[in-house]
Amino acid sequence: MKGKSDSKTLIKMEGRYNAHNYHPLEVVISRAEGIWVTDPEGKKYMDMLSAYSAVNHGHRHPRIIQALKDQSDRLTLTSRAFFNDQLPVFARKLARLTGKDTILPMNTGAEAVETAIKTMRKWGYEKKKVAPGQAEIIVFENNFHGRTTTIVSFSTDPVARDNFGPYTPGFTIVPYNDLKAAKAAVTPNTVGILVEPIQGEAGVVVPDDGFLQGLAQICKKNDLLLAADEIQTGFGRTGKMFAFMHEGIKPDIIIMGKALGGGVFPVSAVAADQDILGVFTPGSHGSTFGGNPLGCAVAIASIDVLIEEKLVENSRRLGKYFKDQLLKIQSDKIELIRGRGLFIGMVIKESAGRARNYTRQLKDEGLLCKETHDWIIRFAPPLIITREDLDLALDKIRKVLGT
Repeated sequence: MKGKSDSKTLIKMEGRYNAHNYHPLEVVISRAEGIWVTDPEGKKYMDMLSAYSAVNHGHRHPRIIQALKDQSDRLTLTSRAFFNDQLPVFARKLARLTGKDTILPMNTGAEAVETAIKTMRKWGYEKKKVAPGQAEIIVFENNFHGRTTTIVSFSTDPVARDNFGPYTPGFTIVPYNDLKAAKAAVTPNTVGILVEPIQGEAGVVVPDDGFLQGLAQICKKNDLLLAADEIQTGFGRTGKMFAFMHEGIKPDIIIMGKALGGGVFPVSAVAADQDILGVFTPGSHGSTFGGNPLGCAVAIASIDVLIEEKLVENSRRLGKYFKDQLLKIQSDKIELIRGRGLFIGMVIKESAGRARNYTRQLKDEGLLCKETHDWIIRFAPPLIITREDLDLALDKIRKVLGT
C-alpha cells in the first residue's frame, strides 16, 4: 500500500472490491481523536455525525481505549458456554442504569431489536396466551430498526425493503405520532408496540408531547409490552440518558446499542424486568459473542465515562444552544430545524436542491455530517463537544447555508 494510500486511490479501491450498499460522502478517515478526524492527506474535519451516535464519547476516549487494551491482554472471548468475570459486572451496571431487573446482551442494534421482537412474541404466547402463530406487534411508518429480513419486513422505506421478500408477517404499521391510529390497531392478538422515541433515520422526527405517554397508556390498558428503541437516541444523545425520559414513562423493554460500545466495539442489549425476559430459557436465544468479556469491559467504561464526565448534561445544555443558534440563521435554503439535545435535523427546502449538495460543501469546509432521505441534514456531534467547537461549526454552517 506504500505510495498508494491517498484518498482518491482508497475510494477507487473500495468501489472496485466492496459491495455498493452505502453511498459515503467523499472523504476518507484514517485517524481520529475526540471530535476530530483526519484524512490520509492530513486534513482535519470536525465530526458532526458520531458514526450515527455510536461515538457519543468522542473518538478513542482514553478511558475506553484503556479498558479495551487491558481486557484484551487478559481475556477476549469465552462464548456463553462458560461464565466470565466481566458479564456479571456489566449486567448489574446496565440493569441499575435502566431501572430493570435483567438485561440480555447482544452485539449489534439489529440483534437487540430482533431480541425484543422475540421477547414480545414469546411473552405474548406464554403470558398473554395469544393463539400460536398469531402474535402482532404495532410499528410505525418511516421507522428504522435495522436491516435483517424480519425488520425490513415492516419498513416503509422502499430502498430498504424492496426485493427482500417474502416478508415476515405479524406487524401492523401505523402513522408515527398518531395515537388514534395506534389505539385502533390493537387487536386481541397484539402483544406489543415497538417505537423510536425520536425517529433518527427518518430525519430526527420528534413526536408531539404526550405521544409516548399515550402509547404507554394504550399498552397498560390492553396488556401489551411497550418497547423503546433507544439504539440511536440513548446514552445522552437527546439530553437525557434515554429519550423516553423526556416524557417520564417507563417502557417495558429498552433496546440499546451504538454508544453502549463506546465507539470502539459492537455491544447491544435489551433490558426488561424478570417477568418479561424470564421467558427465555437455556437454548431459546443466544449469541456466541453476546456478553463477551471484551465488549462488557468496554461497555462498563463507556457507562462510567458518560456519567462521571456529565456528557448527558453537556448534551442537554449545548444541544439547546446549538439548536437556538441554528434557528437564528437567515437562509432561503432551510425549511425547518428540529431535534433534542445534540440530535438535530435540518430540513432543506425542495427549491434549494438535494441535501447532499450541502453536506459536500460542509465537508469542503471541514465539517462532516450526512444527509438522510435526500432533503435532511443530521447534526449529531460527540457529546464531549464544547461551545467553542459548536461556534466554529456554526460559522461553517452559516457560510454554506446562510442567505
